[in-house]
Amino acid sequence: MRIVLDAMGSDNCPEPELQASIQAADEWGEPIFLVGPIDQLKSRLNELGGVPPSVQLVDAQETITMNDKGLKLALKAKRRDSKTSMAVGIDLVKNGGADAFITAGNTGGALTTAFFRLGTLKGLDRPALTTLIPVKDGFCTILDIGANPDCKPEHLLQFAVMGCVYSNAVLKIENPRLGLLSNGEEAGKGDQLVRETFPLLENSGLNFIGNVEGKELFGGEADVVVTDGFTGNVMIKASEAVAKLLTDILKEELMSSTRSKIGALLAKPAFVSLKSKMDPDEIGAAPLLGINGLVFVGHGRSNARAILSAIRTARNAIGSNLLSALSIAIQDRLANMPSQEEQASA
Repeated sequence: MRIVLDAMGSDNCPEPELQASIQAADEWGEPIFLVGPIDQLKSRLNELGGVPPSVQLVDAQETITMNDKGLKLALKAKRRDSKTSMAVGIDLVKNGGADAFITAGNTGGALTTAFFRLGTLKGLDRPALTTLIPVKDGFCTILDIGANPDCKPEHLLQFAVMGCVYSNAVLKIENPRLGLLSNGEEAGKGDQLVRETFPLLENSGLNFIGNVEGKELFGGEADVVVTDGFTGNVMIKASEAVAKLLTDILKEELMSSTRSKIGALLAKPAFVSLKSKMDPDEIGAAPLLGINGLVFVGHGRSNARAILSAIRTARNAIGSNLLSALSIAIQDRLANMPSQEEQASA
């Protein structure tokens, strides 16, 4: 499994990426391509004990920063001779030299660069950013969480197909239950996008269970939930903030007295298990589903553990033949499906 890692992605780059590449070399011993200013990377790796045999350094003197937007970002992403770490890394995947690309950099930059250089899978209009969130009895696949703030009903249908394939391939869930995020369970609830998407999902042949609210989502009643990128991004960030708040309050209360400290010590295994389920660093990165190649995007604040988890997530996707499964499912599910207008006239 040949994985490309953007060494200049995270807020504290390249330290987390270098530490993760060393750990990945120890754990798997398979090719890791570190992309960035080669002299800087080699110098720091030598300080850390040398360049591991399975780590290959690929030179890229430019970066896409969090400040790059609009035309400047598009030019960096699209230019054929672009030397940004994202462009160089994604080109390795495009040319068959690697199987997946990971970055903890600018999400818009990763999306734009992947879109221009790899394109989308046949039959898709837009890629979607996807993640797994902890719910009762497991995890739920959520998409879109930020790639597409404005969506049409047919986009959510495409996201639904991809999300179900991802849930099956990565989480091994047969015939995953699909929900549409809304402010009410009834079919007529939601804004115009939700109301127009409902019949498309209902007639999709997927295991659509209807609209879901937050309580059904976190209650584990759906395996896959689709929404537009604006709503999904707000929901994910709010969920992470609430989880951190509850953890901080619990920690403060457990340390407030001798009795509570003793109780905390006795319950430590349960707290460790809870932390591992709630910690986004355990997953590391979210896949850009729909791109004609495996591309994963992590948090800018990713540490070495998060980057290592991202590598593990990418390896799982490669091992489950995710890209091939997506392509087949898109053709099977979407090629002959009537459009929203055709369904309405029928």
